[in-house]
Amino acid sequence: MGEDARVPAPEAPVEERLLFLQENMVSFVNQFNMPVIEVALVLSKYIRILLESLQKTAQSNDEVLPSRLIEPWHIEAQDEVPRIDSFPLETLLGSLDEDRMDILDTLIRTILNESQLPFTPALTLLREWEALVRVQLANASGPGQLFSPIDLPEDF
Repeated sequence: MGEDARVPAPEAPVEERLLFLQENMVSFVNQFNMPVIEVALVLSKYIRILLESLQKTAQSNDEVLPSRLIEPWHIEAQDEVPRIDSFPLETLLGSLDEDRMDILDTLIRTILNESQLPFTPALTLLREWEALVRVQLANASGPGQLFSPIDLPEDF
């Protein structure tokens, strides 16, 4: 986040706070050529945290969350590629740049906390990212492709 980029106040419209989160995430992953596997790991952490909180609240109010929030979104992927679980896990984990992942983690956490972004729209945004990442992970034909920079669509 640049010095001119201030986290929107909690009173700002939800759309403005979501856009700020989206723009900062896109900017960071592009600037640091962040590998898809690292983005996936950070996203999974925040999806789990937000989802657990929403489920707890829903349960205490006798409500049910929509499946669009609870479940990963359906993706279309190639059928003939190796499964990620066939890749050597120790090698994959040893190649992660934990500092870069910590920065993305801090960026997301700071924006969520300081803007007091409601969990439902934040989780929806992260599910959109997750779907994009899962397609790229599913289409990886080898471990090296997991460390290719995430490929974001032009209008993402």
